[in-house]
Amino acid sequence: MTLLDEKRTPTPAPAPPARPSRTPPWLRDLALGVRFAVGGGREGWTRTLLTAVGVGLGVTLLFLAASVPHALDARNARDQARSETKISENPDAQGKKSDSSVLRISADSEYHDRTITGYLMRAEGDHPVLPPGIDAMPAAGEMVASPALKDLLDSPDNALLKERFPYEVTGTIADEGLRSPGELWFYAGSDTLTTAAGGHRLTGYGDPGPNPPLAPLLIVLVIMVCVVLLAPVAIFIATAVRFGGDRRDRRLAALRLVGTDIRSTRRIAAGEAFFGSLLGLLVGLALFLTGRQFVGYVEIWDVSAFPADLAPDPRLCLLIALAVPLTAVLVTLTAMRSVVIEPLGVVRNSRARKRRLWWRLLFPLAGLGVFGLTGKAGEYQVVNPYAIAGGAVLVLVGLALLLPWLVEACVNRLRGGPVPWQLATRRLQLSSGAASRAVSGVTVAVAGAVAVQMLFAAMNADFNKATGQDTTRAQFYASSEQVSGDAAVRTIKEFRATRGVTQVIGMVEAYATKPGKYSEDDIQPTTSFSVGDCATLREVARIDSCEDGDTFVVHPRGDKDMADWMDQTARKGEVVQFDSGSSKSLRWTLPADAKTVTSRKDPVGEDRWGIMVTPGAIDATTLPGAITVSQIRIDDSVPDAAEYVRNTAARIDPGMRLVTMMSVERDRQYASIQTGLQVGATATLLLIAASMLVSQLEQLRERKRLLSVLVAFGTRRVTLGWSVLWQTAIPVVIGLLVAVAGGLALGATLCWMIDKEVSDWFLFLPLAGAGAALILLVTLLSLPPLWRMMRPDGLRSE
Repeated sequence: MTLLDEKRTPTPAPAPPARPSRTPPWLRDLALGVRFAVGGGREGWTRTLLTAVGVGLGVTLLFLAASVPHALDARNARDQARSETKISENPDAQGKKSDSSVLRISADSEYHDRTITGYLMRAEGDHPVLPPGIDAMPAAGEMVASPALKDLLDSPDNALLKERFPYEVTGTIADEGLRSPGELWFYAGSDTLTTAAGGHRLTGYGDPGPNPPLAPLLIVLVIMVCVVLLAPVAIFIATAVRFGGDRRDRRLAALRLVGTDIRSTRRIAAGEAFFGSLLGLLVGLALFLTGRQFVGYVEIWDVSAFPADLAPDPRLCLLIALAVPLTAVLVTLTAMRSVVIEPLGVVRNSRARKRRLWWRLLFPLAGLGVFGLTGKAGEYQVVNPYAIAGGAVLVLVGLALLLPWLVEACVNRLRGGPVPWQLATRRLQLSSGAASRAVSGVTVAVAGAVAVQMLFAAMNADFNKATGQDTTRAQFYASSEQVSGDAAVRTIKEFRATRGVTQVIGMVEAYATKPGKYSEDDIQPTTSFSVGDCATLREVARIDSCEDGDTFVVHPRGDKDMADWMDQTARKGEVVQFDSGSSKSLRWTLPADAKTVTSRKDPVGEDRWGIMVTPGAIDATTLPGAITVSQIRIDDSVPDAAEYVRNTAARIDPGMRLVTMMSVERDRQYASIQTGLQVGATATLLLIAASMLVSQLEQLRERKRLLSVLVAFGTRRVTLGWSVLWQTAIPVVIGLLVAVAGGLALGATLCWMIDKEVSDWFLFLPLAGAGAALILLVTLLSLPPLWRMMRPDGLRSE
């Protein structure tokens, strides 16, 4: 090419100026953070997946909590749908017999501490009303059972139960007829049931009556249970979004080296956390939808649910979908305030900048202040749920914030010791934040559990009443309306012949009245009339001598007015009359030589008085309106003695009322709340264990190269294993001390609010032990991955 040719070569035109991007800088930074989370190679994906799994476990429990209202409503709706619309124990007041009416009687039972509920039924027409869940009325000798009860009856290990229900199972009850999949429920057919035998006429199903409202004290319990179960979940979600923080900070330092400013690095970190939380939402949703399909096979504390019951409230789902990513971004930005990211490295909080205590104390003090301003909640006063929930949340969050300061203050004073101890303490001195965050969830859970258990203990006397029943004298109470013929005598004889039965207090009871004509305004004198042998009568009255044929007038102890009223009927040498509705009346003369004695409490805890006679004085089978009553004592050393008693009762009279006696009667609402706490606490503990294991694995992954270096220089693996154990144990001990102190303070404050005294200050012992055992289990599960990471190939770098 000549010089002339070079001169003729055209000069290229200058490039047009680049158009300024219309995308806001903050959105570009967020998108770049998402790209780092997605395209960061194996390390980036590992960090993102760990975050997603940690967040997903918490989101799963949040979705489960959001499903509780619908599950309770669905359960109550099914319970009301199968309740009868009208029932009366008075045959004259029952609905008229029709083509659709049904007679039924309760035939409830128990089997190995599980309640079996059912009814004997008899159709009175060709088109009987049917309860939800069945298509046809079972014929005599047939039974329609729930799937769970059918499985029990089909099992060869439950021969005693099959003997109690000798019916042919012709079908199963559908889901709409059951409260839960594990419920034991049945409907059996009968061709002998009558109103005289205790049957009640039923004209329809579906009870629209409202549920009884919760007492104010129970509302306080419900609020605290919700706070205690959900607060650890929120803390674990906040902890999960900080997984991989060390590597992220080094990557951001490299971005600072190429010119990125501090604000952009923070927005990039927020974008990365935002993507991890979104992925965690999807993981949590997938875990929830998958687990919901198998929830019917899971039963915790005798509570189960149908998959369709677990339908979260859409408003709560929207709140979760917005709150989780927002929490992830806020936690990340807050955490980066304590980190200085420069082009040549990352500087974390140095010794010159210690954690400050004053603002951490504001949260628990503010919570206690809220309780103080709210004041005491009386037994019948309206409870402010927001004040109780807000105060409890402030106290629990304050404990979680106080823990890092205490851990740092304690570990900075630790010196010397064995090599594993020194490795653990030095690691905590350099970076105690991760260890504190891992334990904070357990701290909050234990503190909340201590406070709630103190509430339960303080309210125990209000919702657990002493029945006065003497379970050392009898364990069962039975009553039956089959007295015709020799039914009463046979009932007592068969109970006494039952395996494991040591004593039967059996009587035939009726009511005796004073004969005569009375106006509508007059009250006819009435007293009870009991027939039993001498051994039985001595159990209910203070009788010295007794022979068959004797009669007694039993006065109540210390109640002269009742004795005077009773004596108007129990007149020695005079006639008494027995009536029962439409039955023929019977007259009988009380012998003039009847002995007067005083009553004695029976095993049920009741004082019985009136006329008591032995079988030789009257034919008990002729008494109109009589019932057979038995109080049964068993030998607990005989295997399945209780089941033999229940089988005998079912064989004598399937409609017999057999009640297990107990010294304490629990309020049903109180018991259901306590069961809900146990179920929720079990699920929360499982979440805590899973989340802590993920957190522990993330910390070990961050230290993989350091562990490999130590092994390469000759450090024994046992030494490193003990160092990991001590590194976990030190924050755990501090966390449990904080949890116990905070839980006792919160519980005492709540007891003061409801005007109750603390009944037990040592309730924290089993809870603290459970928390420590949980930490130990997580540490042991993390040892196998630790052993795999302590290999020389961990020195490799990509």
